[in-house]
Amino acid sequence: MTHEDKGHFKLKHSPDRKVDQRVADLVKSKVKEGGMACAVAFEIAESLGVSPGEVGFTLDSLEINILKCQLGLFGHGPAKRIVKPAERVAADLEKAIREALVNDRLPCASAWALAEKRRLKKMDISSACEALGIKIGPCQLGTF
Repeated sequence: MTHEDKGHFKLKHSPDRKVDQRVADLVKSKVKEGGMACAVAFEIAESLGVSPGEVGFTLDSLEINILKCQLGLFGHGPAKRIVKPAERVAADLEKAIREALVNDRLPCASAWALAEKRRLKKMDISSACEALGIKIGPCQLGTF
């Protein structure tokens, strides 16, 4: 989902797929300034016992922007992305990242898992990926 897709997010999905009304109601109640922070979307998923992807689908269906990616990749005001390449990447972290690649990309969920396992910030993982020239995706919310 890029800025060119704005206003057309729902077109990414089958028209046959229906929104879970519980998710839609909670999403609508949490929207601020026309968007929703990634962290809030994950809170909704956890509180309702649904997948982050279900919340992302609902956001797309309602044409609501996802903001403030926790990996720093998008939605951070005029700068959009705030992640910067790490100055250096420890060899063991690079190895762990490369072992987790799927089709030459690090899935967002794997980035989060690596951060948790290593007691690092999520953006430490995305910064390492930036330094290594590794793209992150797919997003757990379905943004990219």
